[in-house]
Amino acid sequence: MKHSMLATIALAAAISIGCNQQTGMSSAEVDKRVNAAVKAALAETPAAKPAAEAPSEMTALEAAKLKIVGEEKAKLSAPPLVPPPITRKHATKLIVKLEVKEEVREIADGAKYTFWTFGGSVPGSFIRIRQGDLVEFHLSNHPDNKMPHNIDLHAVTGAGGGAASSFTAPGKETQFSFRALNPGIFVYHCATAPVGMHIANGMYGLILVEPAGGLPKVDREYYIMQGEFYTTGKYGEAGEHGFDMAKALKEIPDYVLFNGRVGALVGDNAIKAKKGETVRLFVGNGGPNLVSSFHLIGEIFDLVHTEGSTGTPGKNVQTTLVPAGGATMVEFKVDVPGTFILVDHSIFRTFNKGALGMLKVDGAVDKGLYSGKQDERIYRAEGSAVQEIPGKKVAKVTSRTKDERMALGKRLYGSNCAACHQPGGAGLNSVFPPLAKSDYLMADADRAIGIIIRGKMGKITVNGKAYNGVMPAVRMSDDDVASVLTYVRNSWGNSSDAIKPADVARVRAAGGKPAGGGGH
Repeated sequence: MKHSMLATIALAAAISIGCNQQTGMSSAEVDKRVNAAVKAALAETPAAKPAAEAPSEMTALEAAKLKIVGEEKAKLSAPPLVPPPITRKHATKLIVKLEVKEEVREIADGAKYTFWTFGGSVPGSFIRIRQGDLVEFHLSNHPDNKMPHNIDLHAVTGAGGGAASSFTAPGKETQFSFRALNPGIFVYHCATAPVGMHIANGMYGLILVEPAGGLPKVDREYYIMQGEFYTTGKYGEAGEHGFDMAKALKEIPDYVLFNGRVGALVGDNAIKAKKGETVRLFVGNGGPNLVSSFHLIGEIFDLVHTEGSTGTPGKNVQTTLVPAGGATMVEFKVDVPGTFILVDHSIFRTFNKGALGMLKVDGAVDKGLYSGKQDERIYRAEGSAVQEIPGKKVAKVTSRTKDERMALGKRLYGSNCAACHQPGGAGLNSVFPPLAKSDYLMADADRAIGIIIRGKMGKITVNGKAYNGVMPAVRMSDDDVASVLTYVRNSWGNSSDAIKPADVARVRAAGGKPAGGGGH
């Protein structure tokens, strides 16, 4: 179009100059004619489309009519990674192979659970295909598994989303095919009865159907999926636990997690980016019951593709709902370095049930954008302990050696106490008193027990410094209280005998209201 316009202008100029030669026009008249010709040429030239405009999506009917060219094997990835974008410009026959595995693994430090998985991970493998592809899907059920399984892909147009065609017994493999008609990010899950139990054990994942023209380019893509777990043990309780149907029916989970484990996206497992990069998160919710209020503390989503749609996105969104069995795509540019916290803003799920992740961004500090000091410590999970003022609960006493009690106490401290008193027991200046080398903690074991089980409020003095706050009562068993106190009274420069469950039971039996005169 550009060359055609220039040719028109040149021709107009040549005609005008020719007129001058034949009629003896003045130079001013020639310039006038040339300018008029240029203006006319520009007016007739259609406006060019913006270079960044993405190709329009095709309809499902158009996708169904695309010619299938060649054959290839799909690239799958375990969370939080995502397979690379599809660069081919044609539809193809895409072979997807996914194996179901039933595996015992940690759901939290020291706590194990029997997960049922697609591809050996929770959530299952991320599947990336293109609109118009003919997908040949193979589902295999490992011979060591005990249960039959199938798969319902929300991206499938067909009865059951593939579930009826993929019922697979242990040691078997099934195959079916479907045409990817609609673009978007879709959930897949097991739909074998009882469906809720299969999903609650981790049988869900995401499948991305890229539009025929692809998705806009970003610097990084990650895969995050929320799910809740209903276990026979309490949050963080050591040992191997199974599925609890009674809790599931009441919709009261022990865990609400990102990517199937407490800490799956924390510390060394955090997702990463560099200042100035654009990040796309594919966020799903396996459920089976709860709706997620997905939020990234310290960032604003530039674009949100609500419920996985590739249509017009929402802009400048703080928190987006992700329904059970639904998904979304969020995109944002990271302008400030630091650690940003991924949460379900139904906030007790984050700080008490595990739905917490981290995005670590490297880069130079720009105090013109944000002047405050980044500090990820205040967002550490607070653990599962139910805090109340007042309250008590007597639990079974368990016999343990001091070393065993120290090991259990360390786990309990990490999940229940470290958010306030810090991992090394240093506390937070003027807010939470230190436990390390604490004269107040070490002076009276019974007082320490009473503070945990009954709470405490008001002023106290620790190592010569005054603190004024509230320590809510913590609902723990006698064994747990004994263990966590044994740990803190024998760590970070402290030294004492082990606290026994009988000591806790004695203080509990003595009764009393929450103590006044001091915070922690």
